[in-house]
Amino acid sequence: MQRFTGKVALITGAASGIGRATAIRLANEGASVFLTDINNDGLADTITELPDGSASATAELDVTDSSACDTAVAQCVEHFGKLDILCNIAGIAFSENLTEVTDEQWSLMVGINLNGVFFMSRAAIPHLLESKGNIVNMSSSAGRGGQAYNSAYCATKAGVLMFSKALAMEYGKREVRVNAVCPGFVQTPLSANFKMPEGADMDLFSRLLPLVEASTPDEIAGAVAYLASDEARFINGIELPIDGGQTAG
Repeated sequence: MQRFTGKVALITGAASGIGRATAIRLANEGASVFLTDINNDGLADTITELPDGSASATAELDVTDSSACDTAVAQCVEHFGKLDILCNIAGIAFSENLTEVTDEQWSLMVGINLNGVFFMSRAAIPHLLESKGNIVNMSSSAGRGGQAYNSAYCATKAGVLMFSKALAMEYGKREVRVNAVCPGFVQTPLSANFKMPEGADMDLFSRLLPLVEASTPDEIAGAVAYLASDEARFINGIELPIDGGQTAG
């Protein structure tokens, strides 16, 4: 199925995990993809997994840098001539007792998970207004409900969720859609390195586990692709949980 023939997608966090899976999925469905990440080696690996003949380009990007985000969007438009889809997927996570979270950790979490989404969206909106495109942001189950030892992560992902809804209200009448995906536990390099803080109450941790095994990056990418497609033209401002029932009740 070639739902994205003639479409251009810019994807942050494309060097691994959900970002890589999204790049592959959209390229397989005909999109031209502009892939960004702070990890250049990972971007090169992602490129090798795209289907033969895919139109693609990459740029090293630190999403905490406002001017770098502006430049990345400009490079994408210069290279492909337009921008139809922005997928804000770059993110970090760590688990820690509140009193042990350092200023540097907090600032980095906010810088990547929240500021990066703001910087990229602000830069992309003028081009998306021209193409009547859309944004898919990566929130989390942690943006929908509190999680012990995840205060910084929850704060940023809830911010992404409300930011998405606000943009959906602001630009929906101008035919730009903005939606958020809210994964639970996903089998990614990020989750593989997840560690609970020393002395953590494991009963509290168990509430984070879904009713089934963890999802895969491909499953999350499928949801991103749907929301980014014309099939979802009447879907705007939603928070789509993909968490195995974790936040159902």
